[in-house]
Formats: sequence, C-alpha cells, structure tokens
Amino acid sequence: MTRTCKSRGFTLIELLVVIAIIALLMSILVPTLQRVRKQARAVACQSNLRQWGILWATYTAENDGHLPGYRDHPPGAADPWWGWWGWWGWGSWGPGVPESERRKSQWYAVTKDIMCCPMAAKPANPTGQGNGMGGTFLAWGWGGRPSDRWYGYGSYGVNGWVYWWYWNDSDWRKFGWSGTDITNGAAVPVFLDGAWPWSGWYGLVTEAVPPPEFDAVPTLLTAAGFNPSCINRHDGYVNGLFLDWSVRKVGLKELWTLKWHKQYSTRGPWTKAGGAKPEDWPQWMRQFKDY
Repeated sequence: MTRTCKSRGFTLIELLVVIAIIALLMSILVPTLQRVRKQARAVACQSNLRQWGILWATYTAENDGHLPGYRDHPPGAADPWWGWWGWWGWGSWGPGVPESERRKSQWYAVTKDIMCCPMAAKPANPTGQGNGMGGTFLAWGWGGRPSDRWYGYGSYGVNGWVYWWYWNDSDWRKFGWSGTDITNGAAVPVFLDGAWPWSGWYGLVTEAVPPPEFDAVPTLLTAAGFNPSCINRHDGYVNGLFLDWSVRKVGLKELWTLKWHKQYSTRGPWTKAGGAKPEDWPQWMRQFKDY
C-alpha cells in the first residue's frame, strides 16, 4: 500500500511573523539608505564647488589676480548686464535651445553638469512663471521661459561683494573684495548653496540682518536683507567655496560669522561672541550648532 505525503504549508501566524520581520528590517534600512543617499549628494555638491573653484582660480590667475567683473560680457550676449551665470553659466539652458546653440558658449562643456547641487536640481519655475526664486531643494531659474535663449537655472549663489569693479563706485571700493591678494581668504565666502544667483547681504553694510522665520521649503519666503544661502539643504549646513579656493560645509548659524565684505563684523548680534542665544533664533534653526 502506497502512502501519499502532503507538504505542510505556512500557517497564518508564520506568515505574519515573516511579514513583521521584513517590515522591521525595512524600517531600519530605509532611513539608513536615505541618510547615505543624502550624504553622497552632499559630497557630490562639494565636488561641484571644487570644480567651480578651479574656474575662479583660473580666471584670477589669467587676469592679474582680479575676480570676474560684475558686468562681464558673456559670449554672444547683446547686453553686458549679466552675473556669474552669464560669463560661466548657461550650461543649464532651457530644453527648447538646440544643442548646437548651447555649444556656442565656450564654458558650456565645463559648467553644464555643475550648475546645480544634486539636492536641488529641479527648477522652481520650469515654465518661467514667477520671480525665478528657488528654494531649499529647488533651483532658481532666470531668463524667462525655458525655451528662451538666455534661460538658465542653478542652485548656487555668489557672494554679492566678491567682484572686480571697473566703474567708480565708492561702496564697492570700500566694502567689496576685488582680488585674491588678501590674507584671510578662508573666511571670505565666494560661492555657496543658495536659492538665488547671489548669496549674502550684498546690498547692505550691516551685520544685524535677522535670520529668516522659515526654511525655504518649497520655495523661498523672501524678506528684506534675507540671505538666500540660509537654507537647510544639508542637515543644518550648506556647502561653500571660499576665497582661498577651499571648499567646506558651513553651519547655517555660521553664516553670520563669515567675512562677507571688508567692513562686515564677524562678531555681530547673531553670533555667540555678540551675545546670541539658542532661544533667540527662529524655531526651525534652534537645534543647529551655534557659532
């Protein structure tokens, strides 16, 4: 007589236990993977800034130590009123611009892949609507519609006091940095993560600009004198390039201790030396490191 052996299946309890174990492992692994991904993007961001540092250093070496002018004339531009994205940018020209046109820019091949921090590569206004302001995780856009010839976008900003002046402007001569022949270049920010093409308080000569009440998510909440680099893009930090061409992460509260211009006080009221306390900061910034 032949006996038939029946295979024993999983019970409902066993299946639930397996599912629970898988869910537990996922709850542990997913945050870790997300953290690793963010760290990798922060490293890639710093790599971008090092490449920008090579561009800045090359420019100054070829121009007697002078930094680029505020209104340098980019190739093909009819109007010299352009900032850094004009003389080096446009690597992120809109999708409506043919590749053949893009390649007419001598800097296109160099800058096309380093215009954006990997954490903020998507433009806040891809249709060209609005004022072009970016955000913590969104790139700024400039020049109208993406199909326009001079449309560009990015997620870094230049310190508005780091330019070579070539017109008679007493403020620029008194406050601005025009070259690399200084002794404290490591304290002078040049190029940082930002929600606008410029960073810092370039229109002001005071250190008492208050911090923003909110982080710039999803887009920037503008305020007078607001620093577009005060955004929580890298877990309490932004990345920055300095005038000695070094790259490092910068604490958000540390922004108030950098030497933005020649007369800027690094011991102002929003620093530890100036008496700032953790409870003085907006709620979203209180957990960040004090400087």
